[in-house]
Amino acid sequence: MMVIAALLSWFLVGLFIRVSKARGWGQPVRQDGPQTHLKKEGTPTAGGVAFVLALALVFFPLYVTGHAGGERELLIMLAALAMGIIGGLDDLLKIRARMRGKGKKELLAREKFPLQFLVGLAFAYFAAPLASHELLPSLGRVPDVILLTLVMVGAVNAFNFTDGLDGLLAGVAMIVLLPLLAVSPVSALLVAVLLGFLWFNAHPARVFMGDMGSHAIGAVAAGAYVLYADVWLLPLAAIIPVVAVLSVVIQVISFRLRGKRVFRMSPIQHHFELSGWPETHVTARFWVVTAVATAAVWWILGGRP
Repeated sequence: MMVIAALLSWFLVGLFIRVSKARGWGQPVRQDGPQTHLKKEGTPTAGGVAFVLALALVFFPLYVTGHAGGERELLIMLAALAMGIIGGLDDLLKIRARMRGKGKKELLAREKFPLQFLVGLAFAYFAAPLASHELLPSLGRVPDVILLTLVMVGAVNAFNFTDGLDGLLAGVAMIVLLPLLAVSPVSALLVAVLLGFLWFNAHPARVFMGDMGSHAIGAVAAGAYVLYADVWLLPLAAIIPVVAVLSVVIQVISFRLRGKRVFRMSPIQHHFELSGWPETHVTARFWVVTAVATAAVWWILGGRP
């Protein structure tokens, strides 16, 4: 089924690119960012819509027929779709604003975070009793639910901040999920649909992922590690997303308190670009770091989830 998922994703992403170009759904590029990105102006965005759709179209028939696991898999998939819809709303606002030249440009943080917390809380409530490892021993159900809510919301935003370079997030996500392919059908199918997406997203990208894709990826990664591996190992495997979100937090705090920036630009992948690293080098090196970290997770797990 991974082959079918990859091919369906490849087809839908390709179709999405054609429709996007015909309708002018292009991505604006920050003028204060790396100058090499200026040529990306107008590249179709929100390609995550296509591969998330492919993921759902393959998963649900398998689930209904009993070939896609039990309640854990359904929980991960529903969390991914709910988070994806939040990101998709953000994508829609950006596209509409660009097409019309006016209107709301994106979801504000004060609008996005409450929605993410609601989805995270719903996931955490059902996931806490199903977690594969002890979360906060002897502290009871409520602290576990709070922890898992924060993990879900944190993962979604961390993976979202990791996007921005051709192929970066897709590659990082596939590596992070590798230890769980044998036990989590949703994780395996996500890796497959990301392969189909990466065909078009590899440098030079013909389509960008957008928030729907990155939000869904973060939800699957968080859900899979909570329910099949160990929640405390997720920050190690996802070291690049963790560093990306920390770089944004550090940059904002430093600028507000000191009026100075720590990085040339955040998230940190853009700092390395502005420091002279070619985009492809940043992507490849971040993949390598992720591979080493995920290998360490695999070793800690004893070669199995």
